[in-house]
Amino acid sequence: MSQTETFHQGSAGGADSFAALFEAQMAGGDLGREGEIVQGTVVKVQRDQVVVDIGGKSEGVIALNEFADATGQVEVKPGDKVDVYIEARENDDGLVTLSKEKADKMKVWDEISSACERDELIEGTISQRVKGGLSVTIRGGVKAFLPGSQVDLRPIRNLDKLIGQTYQFKVIKFNKKRGNIVLSRRVLLEKERDEMKASTLANLEEGKIVKGVIKNITEYGAFVDLGGIDGLLHITDMSWGRVNHPSELFQVGDEVTVKVLKYNPETERVSLGLKQTQDDPWHHAEEAYPPGKRVRGKVMSIADYGAFIELEPGVEGLVHVSEMSWTRKVKKPQQILEVGQEIECQVLEVDAKAKRISLGLKQLEPDPWTLFTDKYKPGDKVSGKVRSLTDYGAFVGIEEGVDGMVHKSDLSWTIKVNVPGDVVHKGDDVEAIILSINHDEKKVSLGIKQLWDDPWARLVYDYPAGQVLEAKVLSACEYAIFVELRQGVDAQINISSAAEAESVKRGEMIKVAIDSVDPVDRRVTVTKADASAEVGSKVETTEAAEGTPAAPKAAAKPKAPKAKESIAPAASKTGSTLGELIKQKLGDQLEVKK
Repeated sequence: MSQTETFHQGSAGGADSFAALFEAQMAGGDLGREGEIVQGTVVKVQRDQVVVDIGGKSEGVIALNEFADATGQVEVKPGDKVDVYIEARENDDGLVTLSKEKADKMKVWDEISSACERDELIEGTISQRVKGGLSVTIRGGVKAFLPGSQVDLRPIRNLDKLIGQTYQFKVIKFNKKRGNIVLSRRVLLEKERDEMKASTLANLEEGKIVKGVIKNITEYGAFVDLGGIDGLLHITDMSWGRVNHPSELFQVGDEVTVKVLKYNPETERVSLGLKQTQDDPWHHAEEAYPPGKRVRGKVMSIADYGAFIELEPGVEGLVHVSEMSWTRKVKKPQQILEVGQEIECQVLEVDAKAKRISLGLKQLEPDPWTLFTDKYKPGDKVSGKVRSLTDYGAFVGIEEGVDGMVHKSDLSWTIKVNVPGDVVHKGDDVEAIILSINHDEKKVSLGIKQLWDDPWARLVYDYPAGQVLEAKVLSACEYAIFVELRQGVDAQINISSAAEAESVKRGEMIKVAIDSVDPVDRRVTVTKADASAEVGSKVETTEAAEGTPAAPKAAAKPKAPKAKESIAPAASKTGSTLGELIKQKLGDQLEVKK
């Protein structure tokens, strides 16, 4: 069988190697036949072709671009030795048709075949993406296929980023007849990983500081490649401070130095910690944040009961809702603070063992209570607006942040007040006397009636039954109209319908007649007098049923007062004093405040 026949048979599948053909041709001294590879010498380099002498005065031409390297550069000069493939012995010009490119490919196929037999690696450059994987250019421009599953240890979503990269590959399938070559990079990586894993596990132990690379990030942590084995760095072990998501600290590919917290050789599970490689900031919290110190921090989160402030990474303090304002009743911290806000506050208390710091906002401002107690004392007269009403009294704003309470029993000397709202209203400007100051509970007791002396020592003299006088309407409710006879002396008009209450206006001056002065209940009752009645005159009254005040006769006309007729003369007729008469009537129930 001739060498040409041998080559063609090899091209069809199973031919001798390029080396065998080349040696046979050289040994025979033959100039080579069509389909054979021979060695030639470059004779001349022309514009677009190269002339090569293959011996025996036989010359051939080869396209210049066949001499280009991987970068497209052509480096060839006369005298260079090249292996060429004989395509035709003579053409019309008497020249031999040669191909350097085909000779190179034939040599590459032989080299690849030998590499497969020896289980060697070959180098290639990923050139393009194809269906199911990537195309790899290896020696001599031969194309090989790299399946997507064999690119890396883990699936890669973006294969395009690998184009242009050069790697070592292992041939896992080779068919010269079909020109089919399948490569794998994963096999090499698995082998490398196993070697690294064995080395890593041999030196791995709890408490050891190791280096690794962030391999993957999840919501609960990050997986770190320690060298053939992955460890979990949980989000709670990343920082002494607050971490909402691991991506705030790391990106895939970052190098980290971590501490081995737990290691199970059987399951090969490794727990890692980053913050454990640093000092716990709570160890110096008591020295860094003594009570009374002003500090700055960032609002990290807000709860119903307060706001958490980060003073430094890993150290947070709580501003309780009660420590936010002296003057405002803060129901929700969001009324004052918002997440991310930078604020200044004061350290109130530190418990390093429990990792708690109490902070205050209002402490940055003067305490209104201290300012108040420095300015006022019991017995001082104050003024303010009625802020709110309760069943037992009225709250009056004295200073910013300080309210005083007027008990209903301290509203009037002469009216028995059951409902404070019947006498005073929210928003009223009032004056009062400070009765007491409770420093422990920060409470102030006020009295309005104490603005005047107790009038009961003279009321029975000043307001005899039936006397007509003008009074100022203070307020009205469903059962009574309250009027002011003079400063400190109030009275009530009992009514039977809401229409009567609506018939008067607050602040209006009306004429009234004294109905009764009750020293026991300390109450003055009056009735509305006829508009024609003269102030200072007296009208006749009728005795009411026992237990109810007497009322003026409806048809009675005002009469001129009887000269010198009063309670005092009546008492003199019997030889008794006024005090004795009252005492006889009331017994031990009467107690006049002097």
